[in-house]
Amino acid sequence: MEHFNTASAEDLEQTLLSCLRSPRWAGRVAEHRPYPNLDSLLAAADEAAYDLTWADLIEALATESLPPLPPDTYSAAHTALSAAHAAYEARFGHVFVICLDGVAPAEVLDRILEAIRSRLTNDPEEERAVTADELRRLARGRLLTALRDAGNCAINH
Repeated sequence: MEHFNTASAEDLEQTLLSCLRSPRWAGRVAEHRPYPNLDSLLAAADEAAYDLTWADLIEALATESLPPLPPDTYSAAHTALSAAHAAYEARFGHVFVICLDGVAPAEVLDRILEAIRSRLTNDPEEERAVTADELRRLARGRLLTALRDAGNCAINH
């Protein structure tokens, strides 16, 4: 936590925006420094994500990319996934996002296709809530990765 708490404002902004491209979210997380431990940081990141407006989320979604597939995925799966993504974007007007933290590589394709099929049945309001939660989960996972990459493996909870 020391590195996170003492990072320059510019470095911290870059790190946070790499987790979620929302200046409002990054600002909210940064303004509550210093954090006594990882749990308090993650709670603040979650709270800041819950407070984002749909406009904030659309801004963050604009830079999200489609989930990567395992390298050995066959071409028919890529075709099916491309069609599913296109249908999703046509229905909801933004890219499909899903947090796949903890999903085994062999299960990624099935999980993505299952989620897109399921979420295509959502009404727009319901899908906004699901999308917001997936972005929050993505930001949380990316923040944990950034902290580990910065040498914060032994963070005191």
